[in-house]
Amino acid sequence: MKFKIFLGVAAVMLVTVSCADRKPGSQSEPKKCRTMVVQTGSSTLESKYSASLEGQQLVEIRPQVSGIITKICFEEGDKVVKGQPLFILDQVPYEAAVEVAEANVKSAEAQLATARLTEQSNSMLYERNVISEYELKTARNSLAAAEASFAQAKAQLTTARNNLSYTVVKSPVTGVAGMISYRVGALVGSSITTPMVTVSDDSSIYAYFSLSENMVLNLMQKYGSQQNFIDGMSDVKLIMSNGVRYPSDGRIDAVSGIVDQSTGAVRVRARFSNESRLLRSGSSASVIIPAEVKDAILIPQAATFEIQEKILVYKVVDGKAVSTMVGVFKENDGTNYIVTSGLEEGDVIVAEGAGLLKDGTAIAEE
Repeated sequence: MKFKIFLGVAAVMLVTVSCADRKPGSQSEPKKCRTMVVQTGSSTLESKYSASLEGQQLVEIRPQVSGIITKICFEEGDKVVKGQPLFILDQVPYEAAVEVAEANVKSAEAQLATARLTEQSNSMLYERNVISEYELKTARNSLAAAEASFAQAKAQLTTARNNLSYTVVKSPVTGVAGMISYRVGALVGSSITTPMVTVSDDSSIYAYFSLSENMVLNLMQKYGSQQNFIDGMSDVKLIMSNGVRYPSDGRIDAVSGIVDQSTGAVRVRARFSNESRLLRSGSSASVIIPAEVKDAILIPQAATFEIQEKILVYKVVDGKAVSTMVGVFKENDGTNYIVTSGLEEGDVIVAEGAGLLKDGTAIAEE
């Protein structure tokens, strides 16, 4: 979406040169000043915000079982795919546990078969009044116990096989591997504090930055809802840490519903495609949000000065400087202001050095 601001006035035209006394120390001599004539026009402002980059998924790899690392199956910085083996732990004790569990299953299965035969035999004998009801119930209880033992043995076999499979530590996502924290021969377990390695899924990169609460509120009111604001915002640009613009534009896709009470800012996320893997998780960057300004007065900040948090300019009226307070749009690109009140098309203002002048100073325009 395009972020458009309609204010009913616009741009500027530059005229002369910098402010300087024709005769230093002379109060009667007019000062040569660079001036501008206010005109309507259109422009695009770009607001810059510091951002931190994160892969769309960052996974810390830890083992689910304890063991000594016997093999590392990748190199640091490699691209890995989901399900790819990364580490292999000592499998001997876990293979032995599987063999024991399999033997227990066979033993429990045999006991279950015997208990079934006993229960069937006792049922026939009971029908012929050869044995008592007590003996029949005892046989049935033995059968139930054998069934439970068999189920328990199978569960233990499943656990043993799972533990054996966990000795092959696999990547749960596709991404880029970080630095390896443990080498062959190291003993690791599920309680380790430092992950074995970190895998970043950086096929897309998220740029996190903050907007002022007031700006977000104004945008919400303008578009009617948060989703409309997200859908309607223009594509945003990214300036990498080396000052070079990233070749692909991104989109704002999430706005936090919480205002940071310490800063009064709202966290915003923009998503950028990263097929070239040029962007890396953890990097710093700047997000550029363009704002198209139509029919608005645009003046350089160098033409203004502040008194008690009020922004003023010097109009040139009958050849003299007249201080005039102006209203400006809160958001700006750090170089220019969008004027909302105090100036009209055709006004002439001092373009530079306004802070060195005072009311009534004669201005020489060139």
